[in-house]
Parts: sequence; structure tokens; C-alpha cells
Amino acid sequence: MADRETDILLIGGGIASATAAATLREEGFDGSILLAGRELDPPYHRPPASKGYLRGHESKEDALVHPADWWEGHGVELRTRTSVMALDAAARTATLQSREEVAFDRALVATGAMVRRLQVDGAQLDGIHYLRALGNADTLRRDVEDAQRVVCVGGSYIGSEVAATLTELGKRVTILMQEPHPLERQFGTRAGARFRAILEEHGIEIVGSDEVDRFEAATPGVCDQGRVARVLTKGGRVLECDAVVCGVGAQPDVMLARRSGLELGELGGVRCDSRLRSVSAERVFAAGDICEFDSVLHGRVMRIEHEDVAMAQGATAARNMLGADAPHDVVPYFFSDLSDWAGIEYVGPALSWDEEVVRGDIDAGAFAVWYLDAGRVRGVLSVDGAADLDRARELIAAGEPVGAGGVPGD
Repeated sequence: MADRETDILLIGGGIASATAAATLREEGFDGSILLAGRELDPPYHRPPASKGYLRGHESKEDALVHPADWWEGHGVELRTRTSVMALDAAARTATLQSREEVAFDRALVATGAMVRRLQVDGAQLDGIHYLRALGNADTLRRDVEDAQRVVCVGGSYIGSEVAATLTELGKRVTILMQEPHPLERQFGTRAGARFRAILEEHGIEIVGSDEVDRFEAATPGVCDQGRVARVLTKGGRVLECDAVVCGVGAQPDVMLARRSGLELGELGGVRCDSRLRSVSAERVFAAGDICEFDSVLHGRVMRIEHEDVAMAQGATAARNMLGADAPHDVVPYFFSDLSDWAGIEYVGPALSWDEEVVRGDIDAGAFAVWYLDAGRVRGVLSVDGAADLDRARELIAAGEPVGAGGVPGD
């Protein structure tokens, strides 16, 4: 016999579970809901960790998905600092860190992702940071208070955002990355070159087409003790620094899923159908970074790591738990910013494209890039509000050829 019961168990303390809980109540569900996650704090938005919260302009309360009193007011039991250690999908039971066994009727697995760590000499030196949670931002902000030079490893969202934030805090920042330009992998060479120019205009040094060989302490050749003092690259560069921030990607946290026998897919996530239901367990759903699903929009299996995607999937999973039986067909939306230098919005994502249509002045000011594949709109980048994203979503969802002449703009 289980120690207790709940109608719906939400596993993971991030935005997917928080959105699912809210959607369940909004849809009129009045049964019991238990949300259990290992996170120290109630569910919060992660982007502030590299931007407003890191800069000190936002508080932890500002970042919360729901106000502190929302959970009790909506009859949702919130268990922070409580990992789910085991899940028996057939018996519909879960074992919590407290050793309580919980019987459930439906479950959502939304355990998120873990940062990918560099496996190079010197990776254990003090002063090397990874940014995933607000607690990481607290540690980084304290650690760089007296720092002058910081190296950001990685030219994607985290590396670029942190570089902008630390520059605003008065640090001299270098971005070291494998690709030639920041954000090039997401948006292509032309947009990447523009983002590089924006960062360089504000004093950030860009070292592209290179990567970390090892980290060293103050004493040359010492990689096993002390504090990081330089980054040595495979291209032969020596980047002096007082601290390092690594943003080299993330990997889905499927440890519980694997232990529980849930089927995993080729992209590393929990394999789900288009309704976000696990293909290997009845009444078990997945959402967020670990969800590998049949995308009706993209016509292929997808796994997308982004907060707004996790939010949308949490809502879809919640409705399908209540019997909606609807495919997840929300066009993914992404948001980033480089301080107040550039506001970045994107819908898609375009997995591949054979044509870029630029609207606005990509060399200065607001601009948009429409990514087409065989004449069909697959993704749209909008910088400082240059694109009509509602129309972009419509064209992406329609999947019909429009060609460059059918792209909105001048």
C-alpha cells in the first residue's frame, strides 16, 4: 500500500510543471495535485539568471512563476528540495526522497536539463562557473565582484547574455567560441556577424573559430589546484582572466526516466507521441527539455530546450491529462537580449533553410530575417521588434510555399 495518493503528480520543479499546475486549475480540474522537485526554490523563470537577476536588477521573488501564496491558494501541494527517486509507471507509484510512496492516477515528468561540463585539464580550478540556476548566479556575482577580466566560453544564448551583463557590470569580457560569430548556429552567418558587431561595439572581445584546450592557474602549467588565471586555446591563444563562465550547452536530465524504464529516443529525451504522452507508459506525460515528441509542425521528432517551449508543453500536457487528446502544435517562441543593446525574438526553429530574406537594416538598427526552405517559412528572427511575429507564426504553421515575395515587410 502506498503511503499517500494524489490524482496528478508533477515531477520536476521548473516552469513546465508550474504551467501544468496552473493550466489544470484554469481548465476546472479540482482534484489533488502534488508537485515535487529537487530545486531549492519554488518554480522560477531561468532567463533572469543570466540577465536581470545576475545584474542585480531583479529579485528572486521577481523571477518566480507564481507568487509564493499561489500554491496554497490554488490547492497545489508544492514540495521543493524533494527529488522523485523512483517511478513505477505500471503500478502508478512514485517514491520520494523522503521515502514516501505516492500513488498517482496521472503523472508529468519534467525534470529539465543539466549543464554540459567541459572535460579538459584545469576544469576543476576555482573561478570556473556554469550558469543554470539562480543560486549559480548568486555565486558568480559574488565571485566576480573584484574581477577585472572574465572569459565566457560559448557563443550561444548563455555566453552572449552573460557577456553583455558582465560588461554592464564593468568587467572586460572575452567570448571564446567554436563558431566564427555569436549566435551563428541559431541564426546563420549574416545575423551572427551583426550580433558580433553589437557586442564588439560595447567592448566585448570575440575570439571565434577556436575552443578551450585547458585552464591554468597563476603558475604556468598548473591545472590541478588554485584559481583559474588563464584559458589556453587549441588555436594557441592565451586568454588571461580572473574568472570563467562556461555556456557550452545542456543535456536532458533523464536519470529518473532511465531508471524507471521509460523509453528514450535518439535525441536523448523521453520518447513521446504528438500529445506528449510517453510511448512506453500509460498515463505518463513529459514536457520541457526532456520531452522528445512527434512534432506535427515540423514533421519530425523534436526535442527543444527553451523556457517558453517548456511552458507551452506544460499547458498541452495538462490539457491532455484531462482528456483533450490534442497534438502539441504551438509554434515555438524564443526570447533573448544583449543587455538593452538588442532585443531578440525568434519563432521556429528553422532546422535548415536554403534562403534568408532580410527586412530592415541588418547593418544598423532593427531588422528581421525570414528563413525559408523550398519557399516555406521555417523560422523568423526579429531584432528590436522588426517582424510581425503573429503573421510569422501563421505562415510557419500553414507550411505552404510563399517564396520571398510573400514575406511581410518592405
